[in-house]
Amino acid sequence: MNDWSSLESSILLCRLCPRLVAWREEVARVKRRAYRDEDYWGKPVPGFGDPAARVLIVGLAPGAHGANRTGRMFTGDSSGDFLYAALHRAGFASQPASRGRDDGLTLTDAYISAACRCAPPDNKPAPDELAACRAFLDAEIALLCDIRVVVALGRIAFDAILRSYARMTCAVTPGFSHNAVISLGPGLPTLVTSYHPSRQNTQTGRLTTEMFDDVWSGVKGLLQ
Repeated sequence: MNDWSSLESSILLCRLCPRLVAWREEVARVKRRAYRDEDYWGKPVPGFGDPAARVLIVGLAPGAHGANRTGRMFTGDSSGDFLYAALHRAGFASQPASRGRDDGLTLTDAYISAACRCAPPDNKPAPDELAACRAFLDAEIALLCDIRVVVALGRIAFDAILRSYARMTCAVTPGFSHNAVISLGPGLPTLVTSYHPSRQNTQTGRLTTEMFDDVWSGVKGLLQ
């Protein structure tokens, strides 16, 4: 997986986790009523963004009726609405909304990935499923030669990032908290953390627009 085309092919063909394969395909077959006339993606979802990015954004997993439907990370659900609006305000996204793979959205200086590439039941991938997906994140990190900041959206993404960088650093990292700025060690990117922009967080006020904008303001500051 030493080039983007090979990596995407490997992701799309992956069937390592029987539970996730069964779930993503069942969701794509049964569909949500609001999307009953759409063709669901129903496969693992590759990363998306600028291959020359200095910012790597890592989320949890495709949403069952979001990325598992549209085939693009954080696209077609409320989490994506919240994320791309913030990225647009910060200058990383060309538009504030993401509806489908062909909507014209582009990212500048940012690349979006996930700890798990298939939609998991109840948004909870199992430890062995996360371990099976780790090689894809490792490959993206290797291909993104200019990364200066890695943004973890939620605790699971935070843990996945630390595992990917564990072989490169001896730095002791603190536990997960919102809007922390963590050094992974000399020559390595800075890790920035945020609560995940899930509906559970954004509709309860645990993650507000102002809090999220502060994260991206800090990321821009680290790039200067």
